[in-house]
This record gives sequence, structure tokens and C-alpha cells, in this order.
Amino acid sequence: MAMEMRLPSLYSLLALQIEAGIDEALDELPQNWLEGDIQEKIEKSDRGPIRHTEKDKYPGVPRAEGVHAPPMPKKENPIHQEAQQSARMARSIEELEAMVRGFEGCTLKKTATTTVFADGNPKADLMILGEAPGAEEDRQGKPFVGPAGRLLDLMMGAIGLDRQSYYITNVCFWRPPGNRKPSEAEWAACRPFVIRHIELVRPKFLLLLGGSAAQQVLNKQEGITRLRGRWFDLGLGTNEIIPALPTFHPAYLLRQPAAKKEAWQDILSLKKKLYT
Repeated sequence: MAMEMRLPSLYSLLALQIEAGIDEALDELPQNWLEGDIQEKIEKSDRGPIRHTEKDKYPGVPRAEGVHAPPMPKKENPIHQEAQQSARMARSIEELEAMVRGFEGCTLKKTATTTVFADGNPKADLMILGEAPGAEEDRQGKPFVGPAGRLLDLMMGAIGLDRQSYYITNVCFWRPPGNRKPSEAEWAACRPFVIRHIELVRPKFLLLLGGSAAQQVLNKQEGITRLRGRWFDLGLGTNEIIPALPTFHPAYLLRQPAAKKEAWQDILSLKKKLYT
């Protein structure tokens, strides 16, 4: 006698089907559509025969049941507008820093201890962007001064660079509570300042640490495992093109030491660009 399927297994099976896109029941009982006369099965099913519509005359246009209405255009976020206007007004890095420190549009500022703006040499050829400050960065007010920062110093030191050889910041200026990932609204509030920061520094190369940094700067949706190791050309409003290289964030490398091999390959690719 076959064993009855237990309730948790049914839940797991249903979850698997939904994940696979099976989210609609066409008949009361299951049908094997791969055997017998398919058209006869369709005629006998509750759906009845498939009736073609006027849209079927046009190849490539999906039927109505598979078409989703285009999303309504989103209204411009007033906080994002304010950030854009403030960022455009900055004519120097010092002015931009003052605007970031005075900006109240990002909710993260209310829970952070301090604003973490940048460190290093703003005249260097290399600009490094991470994701968001951690606990130690929040205390000291400088980016990459915790365990991940020490690993980054070692990685950069291995190719002959120190904090006076590059300029470093984040794509978010305030530590999220509990080191959670910033929300889309929080990213959006910071992004105009980040892009303006790059325009004012005018580095020759960008190193993007972690998926969030790469996504925010390059406006990409892929994860860091797909983006890392590839050079991208970042076009700015100044008509300049800056080569940008995404790689793993040092905090990730501390959790996943096996990924250091790939990160080292990326650093060697950066070294080749810097020294040729």
C-alpha cells in the first residue's frame, strides 16, 4: 500500500510548484497532457476549446492572459529630487561633504552616530566605493576602519597602494541599524551625492566593493558574482568615461575565504590597469 503524503510534504510540493510558476488550476482533476488526443482532452476540459482572439492575428503578441499592464509611471520622490538638486550645487568635494552632512532626507541619519563621508587622497588615480558603514566606521566617522578595512589595506598593500594612493568612500553615508541592507529609498537618497562625488574626484579608475556598490554606481541588477572581474565604462554627466571594476566586498571575503582567490584575480586586473 502506498504511503499517504503527509501535510508538510504537501506544503513543500505546493511551494515548489509555485516557485516553478505553476500557480493556476485548469481543471478539478490533474490531466496528463502528454498522452492521448490532446485536442480531445482540451475539448472535454472545463476550459473548453481555445478560442483565438483578434490579437492572434499579430505574431509575437502574447495572449491577454499572459500580458501584464505596464506599471503606472512613478511620481518623482521629493527626497530624491532634493538630493539631486543639492548634489548639483556642489562645486567642490568640501561643498559636497557639507551638503551630505546637512542632508536630512535619508532616514538612516536619524539612527547613525555620525556621517561617514570619505578617507584617503582625493587626487589619487583610484577611487574605491564600498556599500555602507559598519559599527567601527560609525564610531570613528571614517570608511573601512574595521576588520573589513584592515583586509582591504592588506589587499591594496599587496599591489603597492596605501591610503594616500587611493580615495575611499561608500554608496551610503550612514550606518543602517544592525548592519541591515539599506532600503531602496535610502539608496535613492544617497545616490545623487555618490555620482556627484565621482564627478568631482574625477578618478582614472573605480573599484566597486560588493554587489550594492556595483548596482548603485553602474545601475545594474545582476549580483556581484556575475559582475565581478568585468570592466565597465561609467559615463558621467561631464562626458567623461571612467573604467570601473566590481569585486567582492572584504566583509564577504572574511565570511567566505574561498572567494579570496577570485578577488585576488580582480586586484591583479586592477594593478595591470593602474601600472600600464
